[in-house]
Amino acid sequence: MAAVEQGVNPNQYTQDGTVDLKGNPVLRSKRGGWTACSFVVVYEVFERMAYYGISSNLILYLTKKLHQGTVTSANNVTNWVGTIWITPILGAYVADAHLGRYWTFLIACIIYLSGMSVLTLAVSLPALKPPKCLDANVENCKKASTLHLAVFYGALYTLAIGTGGTKPNISTIGADQFDDFDPKEKAQKLSFFNWWMFSIFFGTLFANTFLVYIQDNVGWTLGYALPTLGLLISILIFLAGTPFYRHKVPSGSPFTRMAKVIVAAIRKWKVTLPSDPKELHELHLDEYATKGKFRIDSTPSIRFLNKAAVKTASTSPWRLCSVTQVEETKQMLRMIPILLATFVPSIMIAQINTLFIKQGTTLDRRVGNFKIPPASLTGFVTLSMLISVVLYDRFFVKFMRKLTKNPRGITLLQRMGIGMILHIFIMVIASLTERYRLNIAKEHGVVESGGQVPLTILVLLPQFVLMGTADAFLEVAKIEFFYDQAPESMKSLGTSYSMTTLGMGNFLSSFLLSTVSHITKEHGHKGWILNNLNASHLDYYYAFFAILNFLNFIFFLFMTKMYVYKAEISDSIKVLTEELKETTMYRLPNQEDQSKS
Repeated sequence: MAAVEQGVNPNQYTQDGTVDLKGNPVLRSKRGGWTACSFVVVYEVFERMAYYGISSNLILYLTKKLHQGTVTSANNVTNWVGTIWITPILGAYVADAHLGRYWTFLIACIIYLSGMSVLTLAVSLPALKPPKCLDANVENCKKASTLHLAVFYGALYTLAIGTGGTKPNISTIGADQFDDFDPKEKAQKLSFFNWWMFSIFFGTLFANTFLVYIQDNVGWTLGYALPTLGLLISILIFLAGTPFYRHKVPSGSPFTRMAKVIVAAIRKWKVTLPSDPKELHELHLDEYATKGKFRIDSTPSIRFLNKAAVKTASTSPWRLCSVTQVEETKQMLRMIPILLATFVPSIMIAQINTLFIKQGTTLDRRVGNFKIPPASLTGFVTLSMLISVVLYDRFFVKFMRKLTKNPRGITLLQRMGIGMILHIFIMVIASLTERYRLNIAKEHGVVESGGQVPLTILVLLPQFVLMGTADAFLEVAKIEFFYDQAPESMKSLGTSYSMTTLGMGNFLSSFLLSTVSHITKEHGHKGWILNNLNASHLDYYYAFFAILNFLNFIFFLFMTKMYVYKAEISDSIKVLTEELKETTMYRLPNQEDQSKS
């Protein structure tokens, strides 16, 4: 690392190991903070507009243009979205181990833009899609050829690879602009993830309203060309902010470091742990300071892994690990039970762009002289999310601070728990609403024909609006939790955890939809999920989801009882709580409780 400028107070430099692209230390006043974050946040608005411009209406393109059935199209959407959210693990690995977040992000942007461009061609050129079909039953329409599917899905999955490099790194780049060792910047970072989600859903709102309307009423060519242009603009905006960014130096493969700890502990499973943790192997503090890293003290949790740091004759990195390396591994492993508990809520989110929208196609979409595109209902998820985030940040947090003395108002796991409770109510409401829709269909004799049900599409609003409110609690807290609780050297991998839950949720959604559809058709039964939704039983399917959510919430409560928050690496939380003490005149809890933020 280059030397600091002469005559400049070292305290004016960031203390968290961030550098510029040349590896030089950075002055806090010249780089980072909200100035740098403004470029990142604006990028995210345009990028989310691009992504949701494709994904929001994808199920209708698959059914109307590629002539696929309900289960097939829904599963193709969730499999693709699942891939979108799983590939960030690879992107996080490349960033943390090799290229760094900035360069990994830029290379991924090129791949992302290539996929979007080819996808636009696929929906535009007649030679790349089957002929138009007006038959209400898609089974009577000509299917897409192998060439059509190869080009379309090739573009979709190229896009997915690109997002694998952008998703885990862009939010982490934004969070890296705040120094954890500076109390003022730490305070700003507490609100960063709320406003980060605000920017995501602002771009999503535009996609779910304007772009979806263009696709339904003007054409798919323009409807896909605009998101592609939006992505190009977003990349240019990000590049414009390059002179202002702070960067974290790649610290090696997190998977390799974790594997070394596990292997070393297993190899020394018969070794007795010393009673004094100070006897365990640890590097000198200066070695961490010169690399901009942080030393972590030994903890009693997952004690077996401490064996990896027991000193023996061998000094091989696969037999002897530092205490800090052991604790980093523990931090990543401790989050896995919480990760598993978020899979089921992610299954519910997968329904928004699949079955929820398919329900909308069966209802009366007229509001006056305007016809609402079914996919535009997802815009109400966005609106609800935007409003809920603002109310949460401006009012709920301030109110709860007075009761809990916690700088965040409530803990991240408590916030996630509230979101999970809302998911239970959402699926109960969705089940009751669907039962009402089926009764109206039966009364008007449109069950067998699959015709339009004389019921306004606005009847679906409660489930969409509540889904946005649930996101304000669960999704925001989930991103912040996995970033906050990950070791400093594994932040990208930690962020990818939150995305992995969405990926697994979509894959599990595909699995459940196929399984339930198959099982319920056995022994001569009609089945719960058919191409004709008027003859289906989505009300049973949603009731099944409500029960699944309840059981998962019980599991989540059990996991949170055992979870141990990581210790703060700086005293900024202490400074924040002291400020709260002065303004509220309340006695604050001890330092141990403060670390459980």
